[in-house]
Amino acid sequence: MNHKQYVFGSETTQNKLFDGTIKDLLTAFIGGQNALVFAYGVTNAGKTYTIQGSPEDAGILPRSLDLIFNCINGRLYLKNNLKPHLSSDIMKMDFGQVEHEEAIKTALLSNLKEETDHNVKASTNQSSLKDMSHLVGPNNVSPMCVAADEQDCEDKTNKNQEVQFSVWMSFFEIYNEYVYDLLNVFPLPKCQKRPVLRICDDQAGNSYVRDLKWICINSSEEASRILKIGNKNRSLAYTKMNQKSSRSHSIFSLRLLRVSVEDEPHILGVSELSLCDLAGSERCNKTHTAGDRLKEAGNINNSLLILGKCIAALKQNQNTKGKQRYIPFRESKLTRLFQPFFCGKGKACMIVNINQCASTYDETLNVMKFSAVAKQVVQRIQSKGFEFFTPKVIGKDGKAIRFDANISIEELLSEENLLEDENEMDVTVMSHEDALKEIENLRKKLSAERQSKLVQELQIRKEMGEAMFQQMLELEETWSKICEEEREKSEQLLEKRFEMYRNAIKHHAYHCAMEEVEDNYVPVEEFLAEQEQVKEKDQRILELEMALTLLKQSSESRSDLHITEERIIAEHKNQKMDGVVEELQKLCQKREELIKSLQAQIKNIKDESDRAVSKTNEENTVLKQTIIRKDQEIEALQSCVEHTGELEALVSELQGKQNESRKCSSLVDVKQPKTKKGLFSNFKSTVTHSPKSLKGQTKSEDASTLSRKQPLLRKM
Repeated sequence: MNHKQYVFGSETTQNKLFDGTIKDLLTAFIGGQNALVFAYGVTNAGKTYTIQGSPEDAGILPRSLDLIFNCINGRLYLKNNLKPHLSSDIMKMDFGQVEHEEAIKTALLSNLKEETDHNVKASTNQSSLKDMSHLVGPNNVSPMCVAADEQDCEDKTNKNQEVQFSVWMSFFEIYNEYVYDLLNVFPLPKCQKRPVLRICDDQAGNSYVRDLKWICINSSEEASRILKIGNKNRSLAYTKMNQKSSRSHSIFSLRLLRVSVEDEPHILGVSELSLCDLAGSERCNKTHTAGDRLKEAGNINNSLLILGKCIAALKQNQNTKGKQRYIPFRESKLTRLFQPFFCGKGKACMIVNINQCASTYDETLNVMKFSAVAKQVVQRIQSKGFEFFTPKVIGKDGKAIRFDANISIEELLSEENLLEDENEMDVTVMSHEDALKEIENLRKKLSAERQSKLVQELQIRKEMGEAMFQQMLELEETWSKICEEEREKSEQLLEKRFEMYRNAIKHHAYHCAMEEVEDNYVPVEEFLAEQEQVKEKDQRILELEMALTLLKQSSESRSDLHITEERIIAEHKNQKMDGVVEELQKLCQKREELIKSLQAQIKNIKDESDRAVSKTNEENTVLKQTIIRKDQEIEALQSCVEHTGELEALVSELQGKQNESRKCSSLVDVKQPKTKKGLFSNFKSTVTHSPKSLKGQTKSEDASTLSRKQPLLRKM
């Protein structure tokens, strides 16, 4: 870490902060030294404002751009055919590739211009200072703040006017542990996912972002305009503590290519400056985050935690001479990119931002503890070897380009290419034979080292395999126990459910039975009334049965009467036959009236029986049999009616015979009126009593029917 420690209050200006933090780093960067600047603190502590500032008061980033371009003013390499490649290599481009790079740059700048014109037309009075894309203003740094820096740079760069500089910039973010390029030529729709970039290692083990877009810039104005596009694509969101909270770590990188143009252009060195705006640590119970915001906060806190572990491990390793502690650089994308700077391949500067709100006291205390550990880390800058001054140049085919061998080593190791500080080193040139011997010795050492590493790797793999196998066995046993417990719980749950269903079914059956009993319940009053009705019906059935018996007796007496009438016809032929005929006619009239009354009674009996049947149960077989018997009785009555017709015929026959008897009245001497009167009176009484016997029979049948209904009601 940079061991110049300063404390700046809230009244500090951006100019003082810039002079006290990264001014020396920029001087070293222009001289060929790699540098890292990152702002660390809790959410809403002013990290983004420190890095980028505002249009009125520019931050560290725009001031750095102004300082760099003011220092290299007039010494820009305008061919733009040399582009950064991998971590520290250079790719030499042909004419078509150069045009392609220029087209990308033009598209970016034109896209920004179109959006700016559209915003001006939409609302000319609306302030846009609150937007993140307008935090950086073009060239808002006062010339007075960089005058002294220009003088220092000119002292180092004007010694050799044949050295030119090419500046390339990139801007990307780490969001939810994914790397995204912020310099998109065309903005993607919200429904389309952004392409994810990978972090890879080159042959030297240095990390770099693969397929990252590098843009060649020729002025601080161009850099500021391109920076606006990147800010517009950053991941921002509203939280309870910050309206525009950064949800990702954004890294702005500059690569400065030192090109010698004396005879043939070749690279003298490459230096990189990275300015990182870290997302602030936060607590979810204070920011009230949920969903995507909660996931973002978890990834932010996790990456910052790993950064703290790495710095703590660096501090511990520098105090111990024995076994070094493992540093978890590769557990996070952020620390993986910071690893070269922490391991001596560049200088690092940490700016700690403090939030003075009392609600963030605990988080601020943790930030101060972290900074106290970080300031104790002593950076050991590695001495740069010969390869630093002659980086590899990659051609269009991806192979290294070799420069002319006639270039002397003294030219390559000129004073302007070496750092004028304690990091300077001497380069000793060996003879050809010594170099071959040294190469052979190094090859043998490399082979032996590879063999030992291979054996060690096999041993480690074996141990890891055994450990993993043991872990799998333990895991399998654990899962088998868990499955057994879950199975027992499921069985118990099923038993409880079955018991619940059984109780529910019993309860439902009980309710159904109670409802059925309530539906079939007959009150005592109704039952007694029905009993009285049954008694009445039984009495009526008895009467009908008696009437039926009398009717049968009357039918028998009719047969006797027929014989008696024949005897009377044979024995009694007298003059009083007219009176008998009149009496017979009266009797016929009475008989007709009796028949009508009997038919009315039959109809009433039938209606009453139908009502009784409908009240009791039409499906009762006993009642059906009763109805059948009643029908048979009706047929018997009809036969009686037919027999009455026969009697009428007999009367007519008697009238005929009476006429004959008048003719032969002289032959009849004896008359018997008393016997005749008694005979007709018996016939009349017989016919008169027959309806009563029929009524008695009907009553007896109704009584038997109701007597059968009574046990049915008791069963119900």
